[in-house]
Amino acid sequence: MKILFIGDVVGQPGRKMIDEYVPKLKAKYKPHVIAVNGENAAGGKGITEKIYRRFVEIGVHVVTLGNHAWDNREVFEFIDQAKVLVRPANFPIGTPGKGIVFVHVEGYEVAIISLQGRTFLPAIDCPFKKADELVEMALARTPFILVDFHAEATSEKQAMGWYLDGRVSAVVGTHTHVQTADSRILPNGTGYITDVGMTGPYDGILGVDREAVLRKFLTGLPVRFEVTTGRAQLNAVLIEIDEKSGKTRSIQRIMINDDHPYFD
Repeated sequence: MKILFIGDVVGQPGRKMIDEYVPKLKAKYKPHVIAVNGENAAGGKGITEKIYRRFVEIGVHVVTLGNHAWDNREVFEFIDQAKVLVRPANFPIGTPGKGIVFVHVEGYEVAIISLQGRTFLPAIDCPFKKADELVEMALARTPFILVDFHAEATSEKQAMGWYLDGRVSAVVGTHTHVQTADSRILPNGTGYITDVGMTGPYDGILGVDREAVLRKFLTGLPVRFEVTTGRAQLNAVLIEIDEKSGKTRSIQRIMINDDHPYFD
């Protein structure tokens, strides 16, 4: 069983890459489930219902969110009705939306859990305790469990990978927008990567216009960050999971940009 997870989609350049490459990646790798982190899909911050529906229409099974989940206020109007939109589960009780979804595809039931870190991010409920709760619930239904851990610190991401090793199929990191080269299978069978990377502008800084970011660093003054234009990229991982045990058999990094061209 295969899961294709595509890293943080940033603005229109990222959405165009989804439109262009999701059909190609489906044909090439034949994943059973496709998940996308869409928390930056609307102008770099948040998501709209139109964008969410477009992702689903093109073949995405689950859309995860993160710390920018609430930046576009339109999300409050549709998140409770969006069946496969998942915000971090460790937001406090009463927060709109849900932190876990179960997807049924080709005879498989797959659980997708979203969690958010607390190091260098707003202090919300403990992601480790929430992971315990949701993983136990998911294991009662399926051995196929993927966790999107949206966190800033690499140490916190690695800690979550080790904490869940052997209990979930995979832990994939998002949020920092740069694909890390540490994809691996942990000793008890959990696939892991610290950050999947981003899908969006290739020549900006984390998707943002680089001149604005440089001004910020050089002057220390407030600047307005905008999603940049130009060349684009797509970053993802393809995870192959054993159908009996639910453990990862392989995890493959995917990077598509002008320096790493896509080949059918």
